[in-house]
Amino acid sequence: MASYDVFGVGNALVDIQTQVEDRVLEQLAVEKGIMTLVDIEQQSQVLSHLDGRPVNRCAGGSAANTIVALADFGGTAGFIGKVGDDPIGNFFLKDMRELGVAIQVNPATLPTGTCAVLITEDAQRTMLTTLAASTTLGPDDIEESMIADSKYVYIEGYLLTGDTSKAAAYKAMDLAKKHGVKIAFSASDPFLVNMIRDEIWDLITGPVDLFFCNEEEAKSLTEESDPLRCAVKIHDHCENVALTLGGKGSIVMHGGEEFPIEGVQVKAIDTTGAGDMYAGALLYGVTNGMDWRTAGHLASHAAARIVSQLGARLERKFTVDEIAEFSKMS
Repeated sequence: MASYDVFGVGNALVDIQTQVEDRVLEQLAVEKGIMTLVDIEQQSQVLSHLDGRPVNRCAGGSAANTIVALADFGGTAGFIGKVGDDPIGNFFLKDMRELGVAIQVNPATLPTGTCAVLITEDAQRTMLTTLAASTTLGPDDIEESMIADSKYVYIEGYLLTGDTSKAAAYKAMDLAKKHGVKIAFSASDPFLVNMIRDEIWDLITGPVDLFFCNEEEAKSLTEESDPLRCAVKIHDHCENVALTLGGKGSIVMHGGEEFPIEGVQVKAIDTTGAGDMYAGALLYGVTNGMDWRTAGHLASHAAARIVSQLGARLERKFTVDEIAEFSKMS
């Protein structure tokens, strides 16, 4: 039996979340609703604009959020990332370990990466990220025994933006295939799909067993306009597909079948981490006895709950009884 349901490989960042007015984004001259990479000095300037505002800190990064979500549901999880030998890095490690996540981190000489999550009144989140120590994640950081002892390895697409982190991602996937471990991969962001479309096609045609994407990413990847046609086209190349549609729900593809998953109507406050939560809940479901349709329903409800609150961590976790109700649907 594998020790871990899912082992994540990704950027280890500390999320710093706060609510802001649109004028703050104008002052910072950043585009609303997307993730922008900034350097350490620029991030310092961004954070200075938040002085005096209430902020929430938590261990983050896309894959880390997904791993935390899975752990919150009661799954067994591990994570490989890179932090600096500094107070923010120590906070990241402590936060993850308190959640029961087995974590493999070799400290870097650079400071720990951060992601400023600026949430406006329309529930849009604008992210400014400095990767810092995360850029030093490399093949030597990937622990073979931990990969081999997992049911799934989960790779965030953001790793493909750097040479060393890309090499780490590919090593993790090679080790997963060597040991018969399934591979889940997230498109991460439309800008990434536009930048490396051919490489993503190679991945989902090759080693990837489960591909996560949202509607915009799927349309960019397939150059189709209809979400279902996007999902079918991707499924022609990849065994399993989970395509999220925001408040409209999602489409799960498995075994040649399509499972339309309903959206859950809630008042959206903050969309931070919705896709990460969806991925964590679906991965929990498929590694803990749920069929794909049921896991999709669980993931849809989990994503709805996360957008109805501030931050990427569930304020009200799903109870054992609530999860059991979803299991009865299978």
